[in-house]
Amino acid sequence: MVIKNGFVVDGAGNPWIKADVGILGERITKIGSVPDKAERILDASGLIVAPGFIDMHSHSDLAILKRPPPQQKIRQGVTTELLGQDGLSVAPVKGEMKKELAKYLAGIAGELDREWPWSTIGEYLDEIARCRTPVNVATYVGHGTVRMAVTGFAERPATAQELEAMKDLVAISMREGAFGLSSGLVYTPGSYADTNELVVLSQVAARHGGIYTSHIRGESGTLEQSLDEALTIGSRAGLPVHISHHKAAGRMHWGKVRKTLATIDAVRSRGQDVTCDQYPYTAGSTMLSVVIPPWAHKGGVEKLLQRLRDPDARERMKRDMEEELPGWTSYYKQSGWDKIQITYCKKNKTLEGKTLEQIAELKRTDPFTSTFDLLLEEETAISMIIFYLSEDDVRTVMKHPATMIGTDGLMVGNPHPRVYGTYPRILGRYVRDEKVLTLEDAIRKMTSLPAQRLGLQDRGLIRPGFFADITIFNPKTIIDKATYENPHQYPVGIDYVIVNGRIVLEKGEFKDTLPGKVLRKK
Repeated sequence: MVIKNGFVVDGAGNPWIKADVGILGERITKIGSVPDKAERILDASGLIVAPGFIDMHSHSDLAILKRPPPQQKIRQGVTTELLGQDGLSVAPVKGEMKKELAKYLAGIAGELDREWPWSTIGEYLDEIARCRTPVNVATYVGHGTVRMAVTGFAERPATAQELEAMKDLVAISMREGAFGLSSGLVYTPGSYADTNELVVLSQVAARHGGIYTSHIRGESGTLEQSLDEALTIGSRAGLPVHISHHKAAGRMHWGKVRKTLATIDAVRSRGQDVTCDQYPYTAGSTMLSVVIPPWAHKGGVEKLLQRLRDPDARERMKRDMEEELPGWTSYYKQSGWDKIQITYCKKNKTLEGKTLEQIAELKRTDPFTSTFDLLLEEETAISMIIFYLSEDDVRTVMKHPATMIGTDGLMVGNPHPRVYGTYPRILGRYVRDEKVLTLEDAIRKMTSLPAQRLGLQDRGLIRPGFFADITIFNPKTIIDKATYENPHQYPVGIDYVIVNGRIVLEKGEFKDTLPGKVLRKK
């Protein structure tokens, strides 16, 4: 294949050059003037030829196994997805805990139409390879999942014996190809762990060349302390740190990202390797059950449902949500009931797209009661969007040189528009229209920077010898179309997406080609 006459942006941050790109098999062979002797010639006149985008924060863990395969990522130029985020990988898991984890993750990852045929990270990656995918796939091993496998949902420090068992699971997962250890310290059971537990497990990941990535313990009132904890873990464990979806949540905390980014700059100047990622929106999205205080999750989903049936427990939940707890910030207090919108219900589909305030009005009750009732009826398989971020903060984080891009998209229900529009939104709105970033730097944040973070030495750049993961788009027309009201809209302006040398998207048509590879940490 030869891509002719395009403006090649190589992914390293260099200015574009006018050049052809030659591809033989899975790899790029030449950049410059390439003869027209090829089975396929793509005319990229007036178009940008860039490396395929690497989604640094994906929740396609189960969606990637469904058929027909999901198209949301490939249609926005993504050629590689990184799974196992927020401490909630779908392995390692076995026995009854497999059903518990599947139930717990239903609001984030959705559900598979069959029993999970894997127990380990290696078996999970083998299943992806067997099913085949349109994109490349890599994964972390999740701290919360490892903890669940050993201690269940016990609200206490791990014993010495349990910690050894967790270390073994992390070591096995790393040997089987995980790229590092992820944590989600706002989610149970990960939130029950102390800093020392995370250091010990990160030391195991470090011995296998992995990184520590974290949805830190707090992104609002405790943002700075939570960042410090992540940096401490990385420093003590001796491995790089990556901060997931860096932000300051809640109006009273807007602007704090300037301090946290200054902290990142300071520790980098002292030699500590730390980076972060971001989605370009002012709303987040996660499972609705996080509005409930951590103590109510003790023992797992069934125990939470029992407490939701208990009037006294409900009163305690309500009080804690209103007054908050040491180290725990109430989601509803960060935004208000009118700023929390339901995106996925397993049963009550008509409530998708409505706010918790609107649902309370429909139910003719107060928001606490209707929220508790909804979680109980849905058995917690429900997710939300929460509007609590500042546009100025989004721009500030976006411009930082250590920031890369991730969708953080939940592939369920009526989702956050970032599932469909993250990368075209940056290239259309923030690059072309508002000039927050240059085109070359935006593409660097989407390609070579995440490849460098993960140690992918043959992806993320347009270079001879590199795998031919390539996105070709029109810089004048590329833009996202997905909205909060109508998220199921593909972006425009992307003409071709090539994965491992094969065309997967051609002039808006999904080719149902499955050339993606499972990437394992080497």
